Amino acid sequence: MNRSDLARMDATAQAGLIASGQSSASELVEAAIERIEGVNPEINAVVTELFDHARAEAASSALPDGPFRGVPLLLKDLGCHVAGIPVYGGTRFLRDRAWVAPTDSVLAKRFRAAGFIFVGKTNTPELGLSPTTEPDTFGPTRNPWNPDRIVGGSSGGSAAAVAAGLTPLAHAGDGGGSIRNPAGACGLVGLKPSRGRTSLGPGKGEGWAGCVTEHVVTRSVRDAAAVLDCVAGPAPGDPYHAPPPARPFAEELGRAPGRLRIGQFIHNEFTPAHPESVQAVQATAALLGELGHHVDETYPEALDESHLGEWTSTAVSASVAHEISQMEASVGERAKEGDFEPATLAMADHGRALSAAEYVANLDELHAYGRRLRSWWAEEPGADGYDILITPTMAEPAPPIGSIKGAEIDCIIRLVPYTMPYNVSGQPAIGLPLHWSEDGLPVGIQLVSRYGEEGLLIRLASQLEAALPWHERIPPIHA
Repeated sequence: MNRSDLARMDATAQAGLIASGQSSASELVEAAIERIEGVNPEINAVVTELFDHARAEAASSALPDGPFRGVPLLLKDLGCHVAGIPVYGGTRFLRDRAWVAPTDSVLAKRFRAAGFIFVGKTNTPELGLSPTTEPDTFGPTRNPWNPDRIVGGSSGGSAAAVAAGLTPLAHAGDGGGSIRNPAGACGLVGLKPSRGRTSLGPGKGEGWAGCVTEHVVTRSVRDAAAVLDCVAGPAPGDPYHAPPPARPFAEELGRAPGRLRIGQFIHNEFTPAHPESVQAVQATAALLGELGHHVDETYPEALDESHLGEWTSTAVSASVAHEISQMEASVGERAKEGDFEPATLAMADHGRALSAAEYVANLDELHAYGRRLRSWWAEEPGADGYDILITPTMAEPAPPIGSIKGAEIDCIIRLVPYTMPYNVSGQPAIGLPLHWSEDGLPVGIQLVSRYGEEGLLIRLASQLEAALPWHERIPPIHA
């Protein structure tokens, strides 16, 4: 197998090479290492190399015989702890102390059982707090479509690596858009599962007041579905879990979605949209109409409310304060000047100033908002209400590096207003690369379904993938 061909293959295709005997795990891993060494200096996506670890696993007779046996996977340097592997979370505090995870997370165990081999860790903004991946600790990750542009955040390193062909997919986490926004900026598929679909255990029951979930960024809808089959499901002690699917998610591929009732949200007084984002939504709406769906301009009234940013900022600030305390306890040292970025410390200070009663009151506001938002969707197929909402992933194509980091919070919120509501409501959402700007930048589209209905998203996404395939689009920086 030509190694340049591997760079264009999704994970399902690479797994097929091993299953058919055309390649070995060691060959796939060596090819991935070669691609990382060759391309990563241009984009700064991989910040921790796990090459020796990967080679040993690939050569082991104990490699699990899962559906992705031998396929190389990059892990985001935030979440998904692997015993003995460094975790820095984009911080100097943990990097300078060379901290390693003491135990495997549930997700890491499930990735390993699926047969994936971990080849490295990817760049992320400090503690995942920014929509641009430019941490002081490791510097900016550059977009393979234009190295002067951002890759989104917080799974920006993962998205850049997959877009550039370093690995066929990569682990990602999403607390406010951190799977979907980088996928949109880098021309990938980014499926955020429903709340409770994947476990954060055993270290956490929930993250950011229930907003955080983990999965992968991929090139194809089939990879997103197949990996979800491998990692979905509750673990003992999880505080909640999503309803079981009607069938394996991979079986939704190519299945007719039926005639869906679809609304669209582009902008209101709080969320100005770039003309390219407007065009992307309108073009997607027109395509869905051609495919036989009912599409109009209706959207949930809750999106016109103005306090969501305040409520989510309060919840995240409390979480950041707790995370820093946990890190200090784990290494046995207090943070000193320079260990964290000023914006991170400001959030932690805000969190420490909250009383317990204020935190609970804020949580009640978030839960109430989520109920108001979800009421727009039909509770079940065929009931009154809508099935799908279309939005952009980001308000504009990826802006220049340096234009977002350190900007006022209002500027940051204006870039990514479309994704956070569905972290609060717990609904599944998927980002798809259905549009490119005039200067060649991807402009992502988001589809949102009712809670627990990843299957419907996968059916519709695979229909769109067949109607408007994106797989032949390769960025200028590519392995």
